[in-house]
Amino acid sequence: MRQSSVIARRVAAASVSLVVAAGAAACGPKDNDAKASGGDATPHKGGTLTVLNAQAQQDFDPARLYTSGGGNVPSLVFRTLTTRNRENGAAGAKVVPDLATDTGRPSKDATVWTYTLKPGLKYEDGTPITSADIKYGIERSFAPELSGGAPYLRDWLAGAAGYQGPYKDKKGLASIGTPDARTIVFHLNKPEGEFPYLATQTQFTPVPKAKDTGTKYEEHPVSSGPYKVVKNENDGEHLVLARNPHWSGDDERKAYPDTVDVRSGLDSSVINQRLSASQGADAAAVTTDTNLGPAELAKVTGDKRLAARVGTGRFGYTNYIAFNPKVKPFDDPKVRQAIAYAVDRSSVVNAAGGSALAEPATTFLPDQKSFGYTPYDPFPAGAGGDPAKARELLKEAGHKNGLTVTLTHSNSKDFETSPEIATALQDALKKAGVTVRLQGLEDNDYRDKIHSVKTEPGFFLAHWGADWPSGGPFLAPIFDGRQIVQDGANFNTGLLKDKSVDDEIDAINKLTDLKAAAVRWGALDKKIGEQALTVPLFHPVYKRLYGSDVKNIVISDWTGVLDISQVAVK
Repeated sequence: MRQSSVIARRVAAASVSLVVAAGAAACGPKDNDAKASGGDATPHKGGTLTVLNAQAQQDFDPARLYTSGGGNVPSLVFRTLTTRNRENGAAGAKVVPDLATDTGRPSKDATVWTYTLKPGLKYEDGTPITSADIKYGIERSFAPELSGGAPYLRDWLAGAAGYQGPYKDKKGLASIGTPDARTIVFHLNKPEGEFPYLATQTQFTPVPKAKDTGTKYEEHPVSSGPYKVVKNENDGEHLVLARNPHWSGDDERKAYPDTVDVRSGLDSSVINQRLSASQGADAAAVTTDTNLGPAELAKVTGDKRLAARVGTGRFGYTNYIAFNPKVKPFDDPKVRQAIAYAVDRSSVVNAAGGSALAEPATTFLPDQKSFGYTPYDPFPAGAGGDPAKARELLKEAGHKNGLTVTLTHSNSKDFETSPEIATALQDALKKAGVTVRLQGLEDNDYRDKIHSVKTEPGFFLAHWGADWPSGGPFLAPIFDGRQIVQDGANFNTGLLKDKSVDDEIDAINKLTDLKAAAVRWGALDKKIGEQALTVPLFHPVYKRLYGSDVKNIVISDWTGVLDISQVAVK
């Protein structure tokens, strides 16, 4: 993955962090409480589902959306070659066919992927969906005026690096073949065993060329899913979806409600108040981007009726300390190890909202099987840290009287990289003889500083979320030496250039057996973790209210949030 991948991943991570501040987006619980909260009730068709959100569903064009698994609201309108499995827990982390008959047929070296469309697929106007429409949908995502989607296609497709889309280049991409109306073939410039995951992105949505209106397409995209757009006001602030009469059903979307009414631009506290009260239309309402905060959760937990209407999920996401080994004293591995031993994860978890909203982490990979999670702790210090061991290492490093360092963090109240977390670390490290000065920055300044090789501090708070539930999009951007960006957004914070790590990333990417790949990602995580370039702190947990009339709650280990393609309303 090249620079374009990294820059776009920054967009993804930033969008996830916005959601996480209020909620989350992709990887579910080990003990999902869906059944306990209404998931076993008999669902019925009909009614209107209301979606109350903080962030507007902007750029509602499949070319411009950056989604995983097809997205939540977008997945109601846009079908893709593959999608996420719409089931609770770990089963929901699997990639499954959507428009295609299977998850793809790779060549021996995983550089060619072939898909066959299911028969009888139709758009909202009754016209057939063809492989040429999927090819065209992908090609238009390369147009500069329709930018914003995932960057992988530009990196992975052969000859795609300089392509400018079909508006400027009528020839299209030779690396996408459509030998007949139901077959599409992708030629890649390197082995990519995780191509089925990529095929869940909305760029794989079919778009009929004759109906393409360029930048205005988002106002009325042609539906291939169970709902069609009947209203889109203020760039997604108010989006109304009604049934697509030519959707013949599919294996993943239940689509119980007759209408989906998405209202955005709301304050998170207002959203939770309305869901809590569940009056009128709000009784049949959900949110796809607003989490319960610590104070709100405390109130909800004390009310059994409200507590029964809370969905719990986990996104593939890690909050961590990052070190720049080019900056003293963090160039010394023993100093980094000392800090790892000194960290009191119990206090960090409390600062993040408590154990209901955060789980302590000693691995960079999230605690989910699909990522290849392998339990390890190279610097075991227990939940409360080991200041004595930390002092011992500092003494060995020549700091017998301790040392003073600066910790850079964001001033945003996100319970992730914010003052609460920084202060908890400051208190813990003081016990080990490390005086921590806090440097709080406004969020934009913070992101600019930590993502530039030229300005990256030596010691700072960071976080990362995966584009899909696998170790690849989690480890490669942070630890692949070829992804260090000198003039742009850099995410390899440890500036790691280790050929053995890079070679293993390439070797795993060749695997089409995703279970075997997961094992290798877990082993690589352990190998990297021993270098103490990061100190994993915690994985967030997401708690979201839903209305009293909402049934059939499904929260997968892909999204970590309620899947609106599954819910029913009274």
